[in-house]
Amino acid sequence: MTSPDDRLAELRDNLAAVRSRIAQGCAAAGRSEDEITLIAVTKFFPASDAALLAQLGLTDLGENRDQDASAKSAELAALTEVAVRWHFIGQLQTNKARSVARYADLVHSVDRQGLADALEDGARRADRPELDVLVQLSLDPEPGAEPGRTGRGGGAADELMRLADRVAASEVLRLAGIMAIAPLGGDPDEAFSHLAEVAQRLRESHPAAGIVSAGMSDDLEAALRHGATHVRIGTALLGRREQQFR
Repeated sequence: MTSPDDRLAELRDNLAAVRSRIAQGCAAAGRSEDEITLIAVTKFFPASDAALLAQLGLTDLGENRDQDASAKSAELAALTEVAVRWHFIGQLQTNKARSVARYADLVHSVDRQGLADALEDGARRADRPELDVLVQLSLDPEPGAEPGRTGRGGGAADELMRLADRVAASEVLRLAGIMAIAPLGGDPDEAFSHLAEVAQRLRESHPAAGIVSAGMSDDLEAALRHGATHVRIGTALLGRREQQFR
């Protein structure tokens, strides 16, 4: 079992390597790395790792399951006084929306009106004046394919524009931008080029919706080339779970 000091050193090295990749990717794309928000995806890893990342100055944390995220956010509050920003990045069932609306600072995966309705209701019940959300675009060949098979969530571009209008009309939800996941086995440049086109359409109708959440450990450079503002990094920061819990 890795000691806390060794784990801190490992995370420090990994964070430096990821930040270097971001800096190089931005330089190649003619962008400033100051434009980029790095989100550490802590799913399957303990709250102690999240606390170490916060200690290292990385305070944007992402989770994709409500059961894990709600427990981890509470546990982390007891481990550190560092303020963190929680990103919910996974596909979300409407019956979990009320819980997510209590602790998430930004929900990345809004892909249908029913979910927007549920998050709005959850935010009101939690007495939150505002909840930031992103609409999720499908980059799969067949938008709406069953999650876990060929689909990775999200809607087609035209559907997304209608959903964006509904979110923007809410008194509680704030349309902050767009999110997408590159398809498995596909060309990330082609996928993220399409995302960039749809993101531009979104900004033309909703100028404040400037976030583009795209890019993970294997494809962050491609995402940066096509305008990503937020990258969601798990393995490159935290390693593979089996390596930590042998």
